[in-house]
Amino acid sequence: MAQYAIELILTRQLASQLAVPAFLVDPEGTLLYFNQPAETILGRRFEDAGPMPLERWSRDFVPTDESGTPLPASDLPLVIALEHRRASHSRFWILGLDGRRRRIGVTAIPLIGTANRLSGALAMFWEEPAG
Repeated sequence: MAQYAIELILTRQLASQLAVPAFLVDPEGTLLYFNQPAETILGRRFEDAGPMPLERWSRDFVPTDESGTPLPASDLPLVIALEHRRASHSRFWILGLDGRRRRIGVTAIPLIGTANRLSGALAMFWEEPAG
C-alpha cells in the first residue's frame, strides 16, 4: 500500500489485528482491504475478492432493508462517512459472496489526515441475530 496515504496504511495494519470485522476504503470508496474476521460475513477471503470500486462492492454485497428492498449506496455508513465526513451507524441485510443472507450492524468513521484531507473510511461490522 506504499502509494496510499499513511493514514490508510496504518489503518490497514490496525484492521489486520482487530478481532471485529473491518472494511477499509479510500476517498473514492474503493475497497482496499477487509480483515480475516470479515471474511466469514462477506463470504470470501480478501485475497480472492481483492480491491473493488464502490459501485461493485455496494452492488455485489446486495445491501437491503428488512423487506429485501435494495439500499442505495448513499444510505450506506461507509458512503456517509466519506461524503459527510462524520461517523455513521446502520443495520441492514447483505448477501455474502457465499450466497448467504446476513443481518449486520455497521459503524463507519472517516479517516481525516493532515491539512483536513479525507484519506478514506473504516467500517467495523458484525452479524446480528435476525428478527
